[in-house]
Amino acid sequence: MRTDASSDTAGPDPEHDSQRDPEHGRPHGRDRALDDGPDPDGSSTLKDTTKAQESGGESLVTVLVALVANALIALAKSFVAVITGSASMVAEAAHSWADAGNEIFLLFAERRSSRPRDASHPLGYGREAYVWSMFAAFGLFGAGSIVSVWHGIQSLTAPESETNYGWAYAVLAIAFVLESVSFLQARRQTRTAARRTGLHPLQFITDTSNPTLRAVYFEDAAALVGLLIAGAGIWLHQVTGNPKWDAAGSILVGLLLGVIAVFLISRNRDFLVGQSVAPELRERALERLAAVPEIERVTFLHLEFVGPGKVFLIAAVDLVGDDNEAAVASRLRDIAGVIEDHELVERAIITLSVPEDATLER
Repeated sequence: MRTDASSDTAGPDPEHDSQRDPEHGRPHGRDRALDDGPDPDGSSTLKDTTKAQESGGESLVTVLVALVANALIALAKSFVAVITGSASMVAEAAHSWADAGNEIFLLFAERRSSRPRDASHPLGYGREAYVWSMFAAFGLFGAGSIVSVWHGIQSLTAPESETNYGWAYAVLAIAFVLESVSFLQARRQTRTAARRTGLHPLQFITDTSNPTLRAVYFEDAAALVGLLIAGAGIWLHQVTGNPKWDAAGSILVGLLLGVIAVFLISRNRDFLVGQSVAPELRERALERLAAVPEIERVTFLHLEFVGPGKVFLIAAVDLVGDDNEAAVASRLRDIAGVIEDHELVERAIITLSVPEDATLER
């Protein structure tokens, strides 16, 4: 189609709504080209990717489990610190309370990012998830990494104090059990989502647009490894009588937390500045658009994450036929409305191609 008309939209109009299946809310006729039925080759669908990226309710459960676990760990360490007077356990208790505080940031990320878009935020509030997750990552770096490294360095030159190894092992064991409960919840959610997309769980958790799931997963994994390192340091201190092993364990734990924190900060930054979708997801979206009978060709397609499991889609298309400007605007609005009905799409803007633009190859 060749015309100079163009249009964008924020949502479907009443005429578009009248074309929907009243029982399932799915579009009739030509609009089913964008629906998410199984692909002939059996590969994962765009809808599967959506569910895997989003999982908002389950992410909230994962954060709550992590919050309860960290709070209980902090209470256990605080109790031992009071009855033993151990400076190391006081530092560990402060560290665990800081971890529990980080989960509060992640709860803010879950709740505030789920608000619907409005006039002041036409692309929604999804990016708030990355802001609050960034705060949590900075907290992990400051209250976790720096405190542990600094405490370990101080312990290298501090005079040896009497240590109650029994209480130390007991609290480490309790912490390991509670951290395992939290990690297994995050791991279960990750494996379920990764299975839908056909990705390895580690690749999925690295690439996912869900920052709270990524934060809980890596923080809990680092906490479990850190507890093993701390336990080894205490054991070596006990068998050798050299407190420097305990101090070295604290430094190693701090360095581990620092690496995790820097990684989480980097990933949140990527999404805040405009992370594009994976090539596989972009290719699938292009296939869905090209399959619409009213679209002759697609010359431009941009998909950018604007929140966990939410993208902003911009496309330039050439329509079949040669309608007048008003009819073209209506057709573009209908197509954009159908696209926005997909749970992955926060906002869709569809405009006409310039005749000279090349067709995107699938």
